[in-house]
This record gives sequence, C-alpha cells and structure tokens, in this order.
Amino acid sequence: MLMRTEALRELDRLAQQVLGSGTWSRPSAMPMDVYREGDRYVVAFDIPGVSAEAIDVGVERNTLTVRAERRPTAKAEGAATELSERPLGIFARQVELADTLDTENIQAGYDAGVLTLHIPIAENAKPRKISIGPVTGHEEISG
Repeated sequence: MLMRTEALRELDRLAQQVLGSGTWSRPSAMPMDVYREGDRYVVAFDIPGVSAEAIDVGVERNTLTVRAERRPTAKAEGAATELSERPLGIFARQVELADTLDTENIQAGYDAGVLTLHIPIAENAKPRKISIGPVTGHEEISG
C-alpha cells in the first residue's frame, strides 16, 4: 500500500477538478500511476525529456524520493529561442511507503520517458495459512 504525503499537490488536483483545466490550473511536474500486480506494486512516473543519468531514486526510512533534472536542449549555433513552454530544472516527488513493502528490493527501469518502479510486498506481510495441530507442552487446567 502506498500513501501520498503531498497535501498541496492533492489540493491542486482538487482545484483542477472543480475549476477545470483553465488558466488557473497547472500540470503536475511528475504525474504517476500506481497499481498492484500480484505480490508487488508498480509505480510509473512520467518524466519526458530527461536522461536516465539525470534521475535519482532513493528510499529513506519509508519515504520514496524521485528527483529528476530536465536540462535545456542543445541549440545550433546562432539559433534564437522563439517560444519556451517546456519546464526546465529539478523536479521531485515523494511518496510514503507502507511498512508492508520490501524497500530493500525495489527495482527501477526507464524507457520512453517513463520511470517504472517495482516494489515487492514484504514476505512477512503476505497472507499465509496457519496449520492446526495438536496442542503440546500445555497441561489441561482442571478446576
């Protein structure tokens, strides 16, 4: 289970829903999708225009941090910028991870502008059957 900790981002999302996608709203810098696939969670972040070397993923305690830097593209000598709408700079996203996830075995891949993390569920958090056998080592209490 993943828990979002970005209250301001959530308020911004709600404002976008209420006000529509007019001039008051702004797109999320690093949108993500999360879904469960068997015994793991998959988290996909959209980070177009960023090289894999410019992405940093880390976990401290139960906080997952993704940080990426989008740098300006190289221009031919003498080229002048006419319009610049693509945001540049450092973008970061933090997600609170539940204690039931195995943060030691997170796997990451990056393809076509999408960073995909596979976060396994910890073995001790998976459902398991408990067998019922004879009671041993206890004497019956008689009264």
